[in-house]
Amino acid sequence: MAIPGYDSSNVAEYTLESAGARVAVVAGVVPEAFGLERSAREPPVDALSSPVDLRGFEELKAIEAVRIRLGYDPSALPPGASPTDVAVAVETDAGWEPLRSTVDLEETTVEAVLNDRPPGSTVVAGYDDSDDD
Repeated sequence: MAIPGYDSSNVAEYTLESAGARVAVVAGVVPEAFGLERSAREPPVDALSSPVDLRGFEELKAIEAVRIRLGYDPSALPPGASPTDVAVAVETDAGWEPLRSTVDLEETTVEAVLNDRPPGSTVVAGYDDSDDD
C-alpha cells in the first residue's frame, strides 16, 4: 500500500485482515508496538465497518504521512445514500470526526491520507452525509 510521493522502502505497513484494515506510515520513529487491533469501542450508528484501534500511535515521531484504508459493507448504507458518501472517521473527545477520504467502489474500501497524526486512535468506515466541498 504505497503512499504517493514516498519511497516504498520508507513506508511501514500494517494489516489487520480480519477487520479489512490497513495502515501505512512514513515517520522518523515507528515504535515496535505500533499496529492495528480490533477495538472494543462501540461503533457510531452510521458505521459501515468494525472499529479498529491504532496501537502505539502516540509514540510515532516526525510523521510525514499516514494512510488509513478500511473495508466497508456497502449494504449497510442508509436507503438512498450515495455509495461515495463513505469516509474514514476517527473518534475524538467531541465524537466521531470524518476525515477527507477517497472511496474505491470496486474494492469497497475507503482511505484517508494525512500528513500528521490522526486526532484519535480509533477509526471506522462510516456514512458521511456532510458537504465537504
